[in-house]
Amino acid sequence: MKPRSLVFDLFGDYLRYRGGEARLRVLVALMDCFDVPESTVRVVAARMRKEGWLDARREGRETAYVLTDASWRLLDEGRERIFARAPGPWDGQWHMVIYSVPEADRALREQLRKKLSWLGFGMLSASVWISPHDRIAEVRESFANESAVRIDALHARSESAAADRDMAARSWDLTGLNKECGELLDRYRPRLADYRAGVSRGRDALVERMRLIHDYRLLPFRDPDLPPELLPEDWAGRRLHEVFLEAHGLLRAEAEGYVDEVIGAAGG
Repeated sequence: MKPRSLVFDLFGDYLRYRGGEARLRVLVALMDCFDVPESTVRVVAARMRKEGWLDARREGRETAYVLTDASWRLLDEGRERIFARAPGPWDGQWHMVIYSVPEADRALREQLRKKLSWLGFGMLSASVWISPHDRIAEVRESFANESAVRIDALHARSESAAADRDMAARSWDLTGLNKECGELLDRYRPRLADYRAGVSRGRDALVERMRLIHDYRLLPFRDPDLPPELLPEDWAGRRLHEVFLEAHGLLRAEAEGYVDEVIGAAGG
């Protein structure tokens, strides 16, 4: 687990619910749980401030780091993708983005592709991305101030269920993703009994819960949350999501209690 990711995850799962800020000594104490030295915490926090993810203010002789608006938005979007799943049955309609970006703006094109992937779109062809969920408004909003980006949107149905499955298989690496989900499921499902028994306490619970988030959180950004009729047989993604939610909930009280203990010992 990289220090920068750890800081984001600490803010995303704990510190955002405690005012969205933390004194440097609190960050240092929490990062010590993962054997990250104080010097590294200082460098990472300063770098994240320079990148616009954190603000800093003085509290006497101490520095407190505060989430910026950009960080709040990122954490909100990330939490939605990680924890939520599309409700109800699929209506059979695809939502398609066809974009055009000048050749000279390659960085902007890559930014657009990353955003589409983040929102659960899959690349059907070079400039055509599809999703069974209507998130086109979010795409347009993200690039509303980029005049170089042209986005055309279509809402359409395919000719058959077989065509739907074929389009899904071409737009996402479902076989590879299913394999990764299965491996993670095999790793965490056997641990549920210990989680239910409360074996992990205090600091250990925080570390275990953070590792759970770290191991799981990248998969939802590659998993488009497809409806069952578009998925391979024996899809592990949904079962993994259920195990993740249960494990995350079972470790919550002990992990949050330890964070509060650290904050209290550091003077807030």
